[in-house]
Amino acid sequence: MKSTVKAALMLVFIAAVALVAYSLGRRETAPPPPTVPAESAAASPKAASPATPAPAAPNRAPLEKALALRDAGKLAEARDAMRELLVTAGDAQLVGEIQKALGDVNMQLILTPAPAPEKVDYVVQPGDSLARIAKMHNTTIEVIQKVNALRESIIHPAQRLRVMPTKFAVAVSKSANTLLLTDDGKFFKLYRCGTGQYNTTPVGTFKITDRIASPPWWKDGQTIPFGSKENVLGKYWLALDIPHYGIHGTWEPETIGRQSSQGCIRLINEDVEELYIILPAGTPVQVTE
Repeated sequence: MKSTVKAALMLVFIAAVALVAYSLGRRETAPPPPTVPAESAAASPKAASPATPAPAAPNRAPLEKALALRDAGKLAEARDAMRELLVTAGDAQLVGEIQKALGDVNMQLILTPAPAPEKVDYVVQPGDSLARIAKMHNTTIEVIQKVNALRESIIHPAQRLRVMPTKFAVAVSKSANTLLLTDDGKFFKLYRCGTGQYNTTPVGTFKITDRIASPPWWKDGQTIPFGSKENVLGKYWLALDIPHYGIHGTWEPETIGRQSSQGCIRLINEDVEELYIILPAGTPVQVTE
């Protein structure tokens, strides 16, 4: 009897163990956590800022038309077109090109018989001289001689001379080291210049009082003749109405464009020669910082 009970209990125990084992085998493992898509796992890059558009190329067509007029010998028309372009051209490089071309055209107009509305054909009167005619039209003897191909200063009554009246003014910027020449307030030509070392060029409004070719130089009470290596004035001297100051040339072109002189305004010899030829005594000169 006892053995039968023990056998029954053993069967119950074995059945219970088998049931537990079966339940454990059926249990599902917890699902793995969801994976994050690679697209969202990585930090989203910032949107790229739009590229700055390149500035539009300046419109050169109007300048090319003006240059074509110049090349065709229509100097006055080319000048007028370039003057208008200076007002409308906003690009700095283009403005520089226009100024260079306009300056060259203006010099051709004033030094040749090329027609222009402001030029007059003057008939020489008895008692006239080139000096008198030049003063009447605020120009120089040299300009009248060049325009009319005069080798001498002798003129005769009833002779016709082409003359271009002018109203020149000079503006010098010490900081920019530039000399701007205007005629009746309009751009004529822009030059690079040198001004006084250590800011020694005086500021103010002056005028040209004398014009000298092949100038001597006075230093420390001594006269240094033209042609001497110690003469720093170059080929021409335009005296101002302030003692010891003027506009002159130089034998040292590398000093142009900076403060390099002893106080005067210096240009390369070729440029100061142009000013010597066309600027009469009395021309106003304004010097600014």
